[in-house]
Amino acid sequence: MRAWRAIASIAVVLLLGTTTATSTSPADPGAPFRARAFDAAYNLDYPEALGYFNQALAADPNNSATHRALAATTWLHIIFRRGSVTVDQYLGSIQRGDVTLDKPPAEDATSFSTHSAKALQLAEANLAAHPDNVQALYDVGAAVGVIASYGATVEGRVLGSFRQARRAFDTHERVLALDPSRKDAGLIVGTYRYIISTLSLPVRWMAYIVGFGGDRALGIRLVEEAARYPSDTQIDAKVALLLLYNREGRFADAVAVARELTARFPRNRIFYLEAGATALRAGQAAEADRMLSEAMARFATDTRPRAFGEEALWSYKRGAARVALRNLSGAASDLDRASPLPARDWVKSRIQLERGKIADLQGRRADATHAYQEAVRLSISGNDDETTDQAKRLLKSPYK
Repeated sequence: MRAWRAIASIAVVLLLGTTTATSTSPADPGAPFRARAFDAAYNLDYPEALGYFNQALAADPNNSATHRALAATTWLHIIFRRGSVTVDQYLGSIQRGDVTLDKPPAEDATSFSTHSAKALQLAEANLAAHPDNVQALYDVGAAVGVIASYGATVEGRVLGSFRQARRAFDTHERVLALDPSRKDAGLIVGTYRYIISTLSLPVRWMAYIVGFGGDRALGIRLVEEAARYPSDTQIDAKVALLLLYNREGRFADAVAVARELTARFPRNRIFYLEAGATALRAGQAAEADRMLSEAMARFATDTRPRAFGEEALWSYKRGAARVALRNLSGAASDLDRASPLPARDWVKSRIQLERGKIADLQGRRADATHAYQEAVRLSISGNDDETTDQAKRLLKSPYK
């Protein structure tokens, strides 16, 4: 998908690299509570996560890592509620301008602002006292990274966030220069090197001029090293790799990562959704159908809050897999279930695209044409250029 959601592919993986990395000091009484908080957050148990973070703050109210982690978890909660939680929304090219987004809930916005500012204040004070301390440098870069990510994905301040992101990039490059063993810092640096390498040549040169470095292969390698690094950052790096491998078409690797994540966080529905969706991108429709069906049954009685549009996504994904398998009755049932549910326009456009395919396969060209026209309309509204292009092609030539 191209458009503003794709620019968040930078911000999202940048943020994922700033959440769980914690102080290496042995005198960190909040660390056990943060570990429990992140386990809860990655299992989509947000109230429990906030409770553990509050315990961490009670144990040590002036720990930059705890304030940063709480800010990051608030960010994750905001985009979860918005429904911006799947790889589909972070694939494609990069939007360079600012965008208008719905405002987050006031309580969440205040929480993020308070804790991200405190995290940066504490980190900068520590760095001023210890200018070459690796952990102090890491904490500053990580705090700035959280703020940059929030600005881009929640507030739509793409340009302003890039300026902050450069500071995060530079700071973590310095961490690696001072201590090459700190592979966790390679997550931010590697992510940016990868994304910059995917930009068009003129934009890439502009990025170089303002201080960003590129290199696609190096970027992926740095993130992979962070994923192997024995620290809490491993989980963040694996989530980043799930996105990068999908962008690269390395679907087998992406499926393997998704399976690791589902095993580690069995209550996280989104990781199961991503495993099935990645199998579908890989052309493994039968495997996608199996994965999605098992997960849908597993979470049928899950009463926890859903992401916006989540139920429609589950049915759409399985419906698309069944279209590919020519299970037209099963596909139609899934798509019929998804159609009236709340969803983003890009999801609605893809539902219409699959409806058109079913109609074409059944020889109902007039119905197919109508569905493709709706897919074009909705995909333009949803900034989903890939679906726009597919639907326009299918308007000219029936799906077979």
